[in-house]
Amino acid sequence: MSALIHEKIWLDKTIYHDAERDYYESLSKMDSVASLAGVPNTELTNKVSNLEKENSELKKTMDDLRKLVISLQARVETLEGSKPSQSKAEAPKAAAKDAGDSDDGVDLFGSDDEEESAEAARIREERLAAYNAKKSKKPALIAKSNIILDVKPWDDETDMKALEEAVRNITSDGLLWGAAKLVPLAYGIHKLQISCVVEDDKVSVDWLTEEIEKNEDFVQSVDIAAFNKV
Repeated sequence: MSALIHEKIWLDKTIYHDAERDYYESLSKMDSVASLAGVPNTELTNKVSNLEKENSELKKTMDDLRKLVISLQARVETLEGSKPSQSKAEAPKAAAKDAGDSDDGVDLFGSDDEEESAEAARIREERLAAYNAKKSKKPALIAKSNIILDVKPWDDETDMKALEEAVRNITSDGLLWGAAKLVPLAYGIHKLQISCVVEDDKVSVDWLTEEIEKNEDFVQSVDIAAFNKV
């Protein structure tokens, strides 16, 4: 930093001397012009005015440069005079102090951040376990279907009451029979229209129709009239 400041001072001094030279050259021009002052000439008057303005600006620049050089010199002297002189005996003490300070930053038993991270991980695991336990207690959503079956007899002499009873005697986990009614077909023949609700994972429609058709004494065929998810 000191070298940079010295270089800056040298550069400012050079600029200062160049400005001073220009100033004196302008003064010599003013002396030459002064000898012609008695000649009335507008152009000459303007040149004189411009030279006076330039001289004024050069003088101001020289004053500013002089102040800057003085300020920089004072700063360099202050910086060079304020550097502490460290003796050879003090150097080992400073090194030992720096080493001690660096040792203070070493955590041999784990940092606080690591402890906090472990604690945060433990809390997160506990919350996840509690959430999973709570979720497992909730009853799972059971997929169900509402089915309406058309059970057709052989003829008009079929005992429809016995047919319905045979159908309702079909039982299974996940099967619930509902309302039933007789619907006329033709020639005095009626079909049994009966509803039921089944759990999809436990009772299939194919299985149910096969079980009904096993009652061959009453049942000719089974059709699905309606099928809706519950």
